Parts: sequence; C-alpha cells; structure tokens
Amino acid sequence: MKIFQLLCLLLWGFVQGNEQPCLCITVEDSKAIGIERPISLVLDKEKMDCWSQNMVLVKKSGAKKEAVPFQIDANQENKIWFKHSSNSGIKTTYCFEHQIKQTISPLFEYQKENGDLNLKYGDQSLLHYRYEIKLPPEGVDKLYQKSGYIHPVISPKGDTLTRIQPPDHYHHYGIWGPWTRTKIDTVGVDFWNLKDGQGTVLFKSFNNINIGSVYGGFSAHQEHINLTQKDNPQLALNENLMIKVWKNNNPDQYFIDFTSNFISPLENGILFEAYRYGGGLGFRFKEQWNKDNCEVITSDGKNRATADGTSARWCIVYGDSSDGEGSSGVLFMSHPKNRSHPEPMRIWPMDANKGRGDMFFEFCPIRHKEWKIKPHQSYELNYRLLVFDGKITPEEAEKHWKAFAFQPHIKFIKK
Repeated sequence: MKIFQLLCLLLWGFVQGNEQPCLCITVEDSKAIGIERPISLVLDKEKMDCWSQNMVLVKKSGAKKEAVPFQIDANQENKIWFKHSSNSGIKTTYCFEHQIKQTISPLFEYQKENGDLNLKYGDQSLLHYRYEIKLPPEGVDKLYQKSGYIHPVISPKGDTLTRIQPPDHYHHYGIWGPWTRTKIDTVGVDFWNLKDGQGTVLFKSFNNINIGSVYGGFSAHQEHINLTQKDNPQLALNENLMIKVWKNNNPDQYFIDFTSNFISPLENGILFEAYRYGGGLGFRFKEQWNKDNCEVITSDGKNRATADGTSARWCIVYGDSSDGEGSSGVLFMSHPKNRSHPEPMRIWPMDANKGRGDMFFEFCPIRHKEWKIKPHQSYELNYRLLVFDGKITPEEAEKHWKAFAFQPHIKFIKK
C-alpha cells in the first residue's frame, strides 16, 4: 500500500494565499439538505495531472474560505472523499489549491490485537472485525468456530450492541451475512447453520486498512467454502467486505458503511434459494434486549410485531441502554441499487427464543425470490448503519436514508 494512501491530509482553520486554484467543483444537494455526509470525487487522468497530495481542499462561501479535510480511498487511488453539508439546495463550491498545509494525526485509528482489528475514533473504540478464528465455548462443537465477522459494535457512549455465540444460536456472530439455502449444481450447501458442517465463511486476508480524517476502514477478502465434500473443500464465493466508519457532527452518532462485493469461481455459479434467512446483513443484538425493552420502526410504519417479512428502505431498531438511562440503537439503510430493494427483512417475532423475544435483524434480499449467481460475474450489496444513543425519529431516518441513497450533483469547473 502506498504511503499516501495511509496518510490523511487534515487541514483546519482558514486558508490564506493568492494562488489560483488548480481544480474546482460545485456540489448541488437537493435530496439531503441539512445532513452532513461523505461524498467522493473520481478524478480522470487530466484532473490527476492537475491535482497533487500537497494541495488543500477549500470550501468557498462568499469571501470566506474554510479548509476541508479530505482522504484518498485505499481501494481506488483516483477517488477522494470529503464531508459535505448544506442548509439549502444551492450550489457549494470547493477548490483544490496549492497552499502550505498543516498536518496532524488522523482522527481515526486502528489497532490489531488478539485476532481483532479495532477501528477507533480518537481513543474511542467503535467496532472490531475478527480476522482470526474464534473458537466456540468449551464443550461446544468446533464446527461453530468462525472468523470474518464484526463484533463488538459499540455505541457512542460505550454500550456493546452486538452479541456472538449465544447459547440459543451458537452460529450467530455480531454482524455477518452467510447464505443459507444454496445449490451448487445439485448439491445443497448451507453456509449459515455451521452445525451442519456444509459450509462456512472465513477471513482470508486484508486488501487494505485505511485511516484518515474522513473515515477509518478496511477491505477484507473472505472465502465462502463448500464443506460437503469433507476431503476436498471447495471455494464457492470470493467476497470483498469493505467497511468505512465515519462521524457526523452529532456526538451521539456514527456511521458504518457496509459493502459486500462477491464473485463465484464455480463453473456453473451458485443458486441462492429463496428463504427467510441468508445473505444481506444480519445483526444479532445484545443479550439484555427482549420483547419488553426494544422496538422497531420501519420506513413503511411497521413495528416489532408487524415488520417481519415486509420490505423497507430503512429500519430503526432501538432499546434500553445498559445503564438504564435513555436508549441506544441502529438505523439500518438499504441502498436502492441492492437486489430486491426496498429490501425484505427478517425480524424475530415477539415470542422468539421461548417467549423471551430476543432481537435479531436482517436485510434478506432472497427472502421472497431466488437469486442465480452467474460464474465470474461481480455482484454487490450496500448498506449504511447509523449507530446512535438517544432516539432517531422517522423523519430523521428518512433524511439519512436519502443522504445514503442519492448522491449530490457534482460538476467540475473548467479553469
């Protein structure tokens, strides 16, 4: 990984100088007014020849100039990220300028420890990604061992929201998304229910780890392995899991952008059969939540009792905080380009787990319709999670979903 992909360019305060800008853009945002969000620029060769990493990005508002932090995408060298917000639908101008810059340490950090990659905002841990095998509890079948999942997810004030290896479902691992009922030629393979020994999903390697002023994140290569032929495991899917964690201007919130890109190397591909579980994004919530202290609100107005099996653009899941004061939760957002959007959901009913009503949420793109994955063809699913303390109203949820779903209009200004 190149050095400039690892370093962020953090620029604060007002920018001074009289040099002409090298590259300018206008951003017109009519869908997400008042919402701060990251946006990206992809620079062609001509613009890359103009731009250099020694530049600063300046937001112009009348005579005022404000330096804006930006970050280079580790997955694509000519893609640049920065955060944008506007209180109206008018155009905002940004320019790259040759200036003396002041660099400081990245806002986001990461730490590898005991088989976990810990993404942090300053000193605050936000989430861990498990890249080494996690063994099941003592006395439990080793078929339940796992890597390639996210746990814990931690709210801004410190609540752990995920759970792994619960006794009722030892194969549940925080945030994860194996496919359940699949067919490889004529053979059924279940990558979800590990106890059957038919399949699993494991971490293979990191493509990159990227920290900076705008986000912290990583790209990980995960392998979906067919175990039905015990002496000859078969690679069924190659997956690149891309995670970006970023903050807005609300101290009680942060975001997780979750992208799964996958390709089957199999000669005849693989069939994802229609089923109520599988793929997408699954989230097992903490042990303390049950039917009495957590609730659901969907974009179509469904609640905990009525949401399962329905489809939604977004879904809020929230419940009591661990300290008994207030609440915390997650707003799940499905991208319009996802298969089956608005996306079907699996939400455990109120009587789940012998009446306890534990909370499990999943966007499940194959719930109502099978999906044939052709060989050597790339597929992608995109989700955004807003992790919060306090409350999120349906009106706020809709604004955040629009900020995720609709990119602003960006126009390069010729100089």
